[in-house]
Amino acid sequence: MHILVTNDDGPPSDQSSPYVHSLVSTLQSAGHTVSVVLPNTQRSWIGKAHLVGKAIKPTYFRPSPLTLQNGRFSNTGSTSNRPLPEDSTQEEWILVDSTPASCVQIGLYHYFEKRGAIDLVVSGPNYGRNSTAVFSLSSGTIGGAMEAAVCGFKSIALSYAFFDRNHDPEIITGASKLSVKLIEHLYQNWDESTHLYTINVPLVENVGANKILFTDMLQNSWKSGSCFQVIEVPEEADEGADEAEAAMRKAEEKQGRKELAGGGGEGFESGTQTPSGQGHIRYTHKHFKWAPQFKDVYQSVEESEPGNDGWAVAQGYTSVTPLRANFMHVGGYSGKEIQLK
Repeated sequence: MHILVTNDDGPPSDQSSPYVHSLVSTLQSAGHTVSVVLPNTQRSWIGKAHLVGKAIKPTYFRPSPLTLQNGRFSNTGSTSNRPLPEDSTQEEWILVDSTPASCVQIGLYHYFEKRGAIDLVVSGPNYGRNSTAVFSLSSGTIGGAMEAAVCGFKSIALSYAFFDRNHDPEIITGASKLSVKLIEHLYQNWDESTHLYTINVPLVENVGANKILFTDMLQNSWKSGSCFQVIEVPEEADEGADEAEAAMRKAEEKQGRKELAGGGGEGFESGTQTPSGQGHIRYTHKHFKWAPQFKDVYQSVEESEPGNDGWAVAQGYTSVTPLRANFMHVGGYSGKEIQLK
């Protein structure tokens, strides 16, 4: 197959994108042609957005061979403002200063013509789970797959639910091998009523020996109030996206350890919310920090019946959820007149 890969975590990096090079290498080893267009920086929580009015500029990433360094994958490479000559055999990925959905559009229609038609779009692997509706509705990973689906292409969103940020190469390799087999299976047995699949693979030892289940998506919601915290000005006003994302991943790792230990939904406290808590407000000019209450998601999973995507990941199973790329209306209303008194 000719597979287009994108993600919402950007080019390979231990800090923000530790899995994409492993997946690409495993797909290539399985005999697939892989073309890669990624955001040039981390673009999590952006859904299926495009940046209107922005001229998108590509840069070019040349990944170094994926090797082990100090017990971890290397995840290194070089970046250039100019593409390689057409006769070069060196591997090159496209980076764009935009969103996963824009990466898909650019990859489908503006590069790789000489490699033949694209058969499948894979968005991911996301650095973290994309299970349940609350996460999925904001996911840039799923947004990239949605963009491919509304363009008429088969697509899969892939997420790795990590329980430890040590990035064990054996566990990552096992997840990538399982993912490639599962991607091939879904493509070969595609349900034509499905526009895209979203897959969540837990990063646990011997994941290939665990169950792979079709699941529903758990329909949940934020229940603890605002996903923003008021912050003091000016002390924390300039915290960057990288720091905020790192704090969120720390919270997810904490929850993952609870799941591995069988702790379930007990002991949810405000400390599971991401970045630092609200301080004493001294200014009427407020700033706000994105700080979702992850405990809402984890608690909804613990309180749910078995069979949904969040439950499956918590059990160490791989979940596969078929989706349709549309906003489906509620039935029974079409044509009815509304009369105002």
